[in-house]
Amino acid sequence: MKLFRNLFVAFALFTAFNTVQAQKVAHIDSEQLLMAMPETKSMETELKKVQQTYADEYNAQATALQAKLKKYDAEAPTQTDVKNEERRLEVQTLQQKIQKYGQTAEQEIQKKRFDLLKPIVEKAQKAVKDVAAEKGAQYVFDSSPGKGLIVFEKGEDLMPAVKTKLGI
Repeated sequence: MKLFRNLFVAFALFTAFNTVQAQKVAHIDSEQLLMAMPETKSMETELKKVQQTYADEYNAQATALQAKLKKYDAEAPTQTDVKNEERRLEVQTLQQKIQKYGQTAEQEIQKKRFDLLKPIVEKAQKAVKDVAAEKGAQYVFDSSPGKGLIVFEKGEDLMPAVKTKLGI
């Protein structure tokens, strides 16, 4: 019985190995593909404009706060303790407001990046799927650095065909 079970396991492994070998494997560097797409360059330009707008507003608020701090520091000796405490609380509130603005701006930039990148990634994925289907590849691995793929020389590189399909 034990021999039969061992033979069955060996046969199953052999069959699975042969099945995997018969399937066509391809690879593509998705990061390189996305960077080559003109839509990505347009996205980066638009994001820089948005970032600059937020940075300009942040800097304007910070400059206004610095001016107020200088003024309050210069006037502090001539003001009452109650007035100085009011000003300290006002400055503290403004600092919190500026900090919150910075955090909100960062979140909005990340959301904008995601919203702009999503259709680009979908377009690239569709092109990869279409080319993989045309070439008969059943598995496509991402050969981008850090994606965990170690060996990809034996599979077909889909990059040239996908770039052609995208008109790049």
